[in-house]
Amino acid sequence: MTENTRPAAATVAGDLRVVLAQLVRRLREQATGSDLTKSQSAVLGRLERDGAGTTTELARAEGIRQQSMAAIVAALDGAGLVSGSPDPKDGRKTILDLTEKAREEFRTGRLAKEDWLTQAMSSELSPAEIEQLRVAVELIRRLTKA
Repeated sequence: MTENTRPAAATVAGDLRVVLAQLVRRLREQATGSDLTKSQSAVLGRLERDGAGTTTELARAEGIRQQSMAAIVAALDGAGLVSGSPDPKDGRKTILDLTEKAREEFRTGRLAKEDWLTQAMSSELSPAEIEQLRVAVELIRRLTKA
């Protein structure tokens, strides 16, 4: 990167961070009815992405104490969003996974977010701008892998 592109990249980086945060907030607004904390949502998201795991594995992955994770898991279990089953390799451990209720809430929430975003794009952007956005998405995807 040359000296001339460094300020431009820094400006774009700042603008991109702000705009993406605003978009994330708007998308979150579309999934109504959730009383989950950020920590609870993060655990559900991790279970959805990575699959079933123990409380210890989840705590390690989220960078929190096992006792804190146990409290989060208890709340999610009480809400019917996770369930546990004995680990077939070590019966002392419990493998946690999403319930069908949690999976349905993920599907419903995603559809609401995508419906809103599709509607917003269709009403606010021209076909050429939607194509520009498609290209930008690919660039952002590359950045996430850097």
